[in-house]
Amino acid sequence: MSVPLLKIGAVLSTMAMITNWMSQTLPSLVGLNTTKLSAASGGTLDRSTGVLPTNPEESWQVYSSAQDSEGRCICTVVAPQQTMCSRDARTKQLRQLLEKVQNMSQSIEVLDRRTQRDLQYVEKMENQMKGLESKFKQVEESHKQHLARQFKAIKAKMDELRPLIPVLEEYKADAKLVLQFKEEAQNLTSVLNELQEEIGAYDYDELQSRVSNLEERLRACMQKLACGKLTGISDPVTIKTSGSRFGSWMTDPLAPEGDNRVWYMDGYHNNRFVREYKSMIDFMTTDNFTSHRLPHPWSGTGQVVYNGSIYFNKFQSHIVIRFDLKTETILKTRSLDYAGYNNMYHYAWGGHSDIDLMVDENGLWAVYATNQNAGNIVISKLDPVSLQVLQTWNTSYPKRSAGEAFIICGTLYVTNGYSGGTKVHYAYQTNASTYEYIDIPFQNKYSHISMLDYNPKDRALYAWNNGHQILYNVTLFHVIRSDEL
Repeated sequence: MSVPLLKIGAVLSTMAMITNWMSQTLPSLVGLNTTKLSAASGGTLDRSTGVLPTNPEESWQVYSSAQDSEGRCICTVVAPQQTMCSRDARTKQLRQLLEKVQNMSQSIEVLDRRTQRDLQYVEKMENQMKGLESKFKQVEESHKQHLARQFKAIKAKMDELRPLIPVLEEYKADAKLVLQFKEEAQNLTSVLNELQEEIGAYDYDELQSRVSNLEERLRACMQKLACGKLTGISDPVTIKTSGSRFGSWMTDPLAPEGDNRVWYMDGYHNNRFVREYKSMIDFMTTDNFTSHRLPHPWSGTGQVVYNGSIYFNKFQSHIVIRFDLKTETILKTRSLDYAGYNNMYHYAWGGHSDIDLMVDENGLWAVYATNQNAGNIVISKLDPVSLQVLQTWNTSYPKRSAGEAFIICGTLYVTNGYSGGTKVHYAYQTNASTYEYIDIPFQNKYSHISMLDYNPKDRALYAWNNGHQILYNVTLFHVIRSDEL
């Protein structure tokens, strides 16, 4: 119980003690405690003796007497009439005391009512205070949880941004280089303006040499900007929902201007029909297509269309076929020596995905695994015409543990899975023969990715996700060093 309730209880207890004391003390104050009469000279009173008063108006008279179980004498007396006691000092004192007692009793009753009312008010206030205290605790806990969530979100964002710091430092140097180009261009513009006014004042050949040199450096700069390091993947854009759970779709990165055809291959084996849509709009809005029949069924979902030809892995073999889509003839076939096939070294999702063909800014690639490399990923650069292997890199990443893979600017990026939460967490740089573990999340919207390929023309990832054809935009950081120009 709270302190206010203890105080009110003490007040009520004190008032009860005062009332009890007054009820026991008042008779002794006026001499009424002598009404018990004893028997004369050792005699005992009869238990049922009654003596009627001879004249009740004159004096105190014994009305009756009796003896209790313990032998004590109990007497009943008759007091004289009020008129006979009106002049008695004790009677006046008794009357005054009775009036005071009545007044005090009334005051005590009033005080008791007030106390009860105050007690109810205090109890009500105590309940309200407890409620407020509970609400304050809830608000405080909610505030702490909110701060913890904000701190966690900020920390996660900082963890994402921290790897970009060295890249930004290099980007500052690149910005200085671009500024230098701008200043040189302004200087040349000024010289040209003056040359228009004074023909012959400067050596024209020297000026032409400076312009050509600047043009070459700018062209080299733009060529470097075509490639970069992957730093982010956008949210997916669903282009269409069609086909089975597995498949592939693509556009030709080397298609001429105005050629926007889309190529569509449903399933991962025992199929040899390729759909051709005239444009991305037709692919999204209609089912009007031209069908091409391949001479052999394909295996997996690692097909690519490159410079008018489709490259695919022949079913149940390690043979790569180049098929011309215009003439519908096989232009070249070649075996990938020691490459696993027929679900020997597939991606984590299965589906005869042993050999994955892909393209980037540098050309045509094949990703597979061999017994000689203990089932780990092997990267081979292929000649797109002859399919000859130009160079090979052996990695230490198990192919069966990879969800999917794609190549950007000569760097192979591998995902940690194909379902649920997915991220790019391994990168192998072929230009330096080095690798690193990274953390680039992206949304696996439909929970089962069976194809993921990069298109250097669109700067986008094409994906087949559980019967949905989707696109991801990519973010690349371009690093230019002056010694490379």
